[in-house]
Amino acid sequence: MLDSPRVCVQVQSVYIESQSSPDEERYVFAYTVTIRNLGRTPVQLLGRYWLITNGHGRETEVQGEGVVGVQPHIDPGNEYQYTSGAVLETPLGTMQGHYEMIDAEGNTFAIDIPVFRLAVPAIIH
Repeated sequence: MLDSPRVCVQVQSVYIESQSSPDEERYVFAYTVTIRNLGRTPVQLLGRYWLITNGHGRETEVQGEGVVGVQPHIDPGNEYQYTSGAVLETPLGTMQGHYEMIDAEGNTFAIDIPVFRLAVPAIIH
């Protein structure tokens, strides 16, 4: 179908050393998400689901309405970008999930967010 929603999600993560305390097993990461509407009709992000896994395999699920307090409308050819964060007990982990979306006709659909790494950069001597 030519009119089916086409939404692309890209994520970049970064370690926030200034807010982290490795001695206390606190590693803070920020991630920036870009959501692009490649389709022909507007879409709206209704909700999110995240599965956060730390380096020991412990999983935490996070779900809720919108992202960073909003449920953005994204017109065809436009994008929405936001930055949020996660705190892990380990220097390495992953996140993945999906967004719940709705199109202009009221059809709901999910957009997968591929797994991405949260990692403290290696120190090279």
